[in-house]
Amino acid sequence: MGSIDIWGIIHAERKALADDLQGLTEPQWATQSLCTAWTVHDVLAHMTATARMTSPQFIGKFVMSGFNFASVQAQGVAAEKGSSPADTLARFTALVNASNHPPGPNDTWLGEVIVHSEDIRRALHIKHAYPIEAAMQVANFYKNSNLLIGAKTRITGLKLRATDADWSNGDGPEVAGPMVSLVVAMAGRKAATEDLVGDGVPILRARR
Repeated sequence: MGSIDIWGIIHAERKALADDLQGLTEPQWATQSLCTAWTVHDVLAHMTATARMTSPQFIGKFVMSGFNFASVQAQGVAAEKGSSPADTLARFTALVNASNHPPGPNDTWLGEVIVHSEDIRRALHIKHAYPIEAAMQVANFYKNSNLLIGAKTRITGLKLRATDADWSNGDGPEVAGPMVSLVVAMAGRKAATEDLVGDGVPILRARR
C-alpha cells in the first residue's frame, strides 16, 4: 500500500461528519455514543478539543492536571461544549481543516477521527463509507501499538481478516469482517463486533 495523505483524509472526514450532524435533534445529541460515558455531544466536543490542541498546550495542561490524561480530556470536553450542541458543531466546523494535534504520530489522529466518527454515527445509525486505505493504515498502526487504547494487547492471539480489503494480521481464532469494523473493534468498541464473524469474535468481545 502506498503512502496516503493523512491530513487530507482527516480534514475530509471531519467535514463529512460535520455535514452528517447538521439538523440533529436535542435527543440525538444526548444519545449515548459508543465511547463509554460520553454522549454524541461529548464526543464531538472532544474531537473539537483535539483539533484545537497543540503539543505545547497539551504538555502544559497535562502537567497542570498532575499528569492525569483523563482530566485533560474532561477539561477539553467541558471547554468545547459551549452553550449548546449547535455551538459545539460550529466550533468543530471551524476547525475541520486544522492540523494541530497533541503529541503523537499522525496515524493516531487518523485513527481518532475514524473511531470517534463511528462512535457518533453508529449510535445515531448513520452510515458512512470511509477510505479503505485509511482504515488499513490505522489497522496497521493499531496492531503494533498499545498507545492509549491498548489495541495490540486486545488482538493478541487472534487472526483478524478484512472481508472487503486485502488485509489480515495475526494467528489464532479468526475474526473477520469489514475493515472499518475491525478498526473500531481493535479500539475496544464492542458494538463493532456485531459486524464480525469467526471463532475469535467471542474472545475479542470479552476483552476490555
